[in-house]
Amino acid sequence: MATRQGLDAETVLQAAIELADQQGIEQLSLAALATKLTIKTPSLYNHIKGLPDLRKQLSKRGLLLVKETMIEAVIGKAEDEALLAAGVAYVDFARKQPGLYEAISALPDYEDPELKEVGAGVVSFLLRILAPYGLSEEDALHVVRGFRSMVHGFASLEHRNGFRMGLDRDESLRRLLQTYLRGLRADTGREK
Repeated sequence: MATRQGLDAETVLQAAIELADQQGIEQLSLAALATKLTIKTPSLYNHIKGLPDLRKQLSKRGLLLVKETMIEAVIGKAEDEALLAAGVAYVDFARKQPGLYEAISALPDYEDPELKEVGAGVVSFLLRILAPYGLSEEDALHVVRGFRSMVHGFASLEHRNGFRMGLDRDESLRRLLQTYLRGLRADTGREK
């Protein structure tokens, strides 16, 4: 294979995202990526430091995109409506970008400063949505943790074909989020 002219780090990352979304993050290899880009595997090292670096870049991009997806979904919304929209957007992201979502779920290094910073941005965004509820910082962080557990669990089960009944999955997700919101409202004395 000849070296491809004009190849850059963004092109390599986009190709890796496509492969991960098609085959899964665990199946992503440098050899498969090089084949997709019609280059030799060693040429990838001009743009990435290796497979661990590529997985880190995928995780970072996934975190940035899931946050962007949630931000777009909540524009013009507040409180329950915003949190509901963020939850639906999160699951929708996992549906549309399954490999990239897996990269988020399997962060290569939870202590990596770049990934911590991007992850903190997602948490900060969710905390802003929760501000009107008047929660303490600790309580709000517990709510964010519960929210993430809920939407991640739903997305993961769905991805693994865990919902085989003929029920509308979007309706199940909506009911799950609404139940969580009812509990949140009860805890904060804001019952409707």
